[in-house]
Amino acid sequence: MLMNRDQSALLVIDIQERLLPHIHEGQAVLDNAVWLVKLAQRLGVPVMLSEQYPKGIGHTVAVLRELTLSAAVAEKLHFSCVEAKCLDGLPGGERTQVVVAGTESHVCVLQTVLDLRAQGKEVFVVADAVGSRRPADKALALERMRSHGIDIVSREMVAFEWLGQAGTDEFREISREFLR
Repeated sequence: MLMNRDQSALLVIDIQERLLPHIHEGQAVLDNAVWLVKLAQRLGVPVMLSEQYPKGIGHTVAVLRELTLSAAVAEKLHFSCVEAKCLDGLPGGERTQVVVAGTESHVCVLQTVLDLRAQGKEVFVVADAVGSRRPADKALALERMRSHGIDIVSREMVAFEWLGQAGTDEFREISREFLR
């Protein structure tokens, strides 16, 4: 099964002000999430953001907040976005494929993607755009996700599958902007 931009939504989970500095290779996670958001917007794929208890760990980092409509941001207390029902009504929440980035891999990302899969969604976790405080927790989370039928992908896999083919003006533009 390939990612299809007409069926996909991008979900960025809990990349927040007070949490991100503690994430192993957090800047790379943020940079890759920003790249994915810009790519999704360029290709017309809806983007959703979640925030875990923003009173305690802050809101989504500014660079992501500035790229996204406030109507696409949901606050939650449950670790799982599905359990929190925070995706209901967000642009893209009805899509059958969900491409996921965010933190922490072994908590909110894991619980959300397992619940999305249980709902029958096709779920793709972008390995270079998720993170945890400890690398071992991220590795265990990715392994567990994979064992439950979650596809683990890279950001470039997302781009090429959303594009579908080379040789078009769109491909050339995306290649220049994102794949150089």
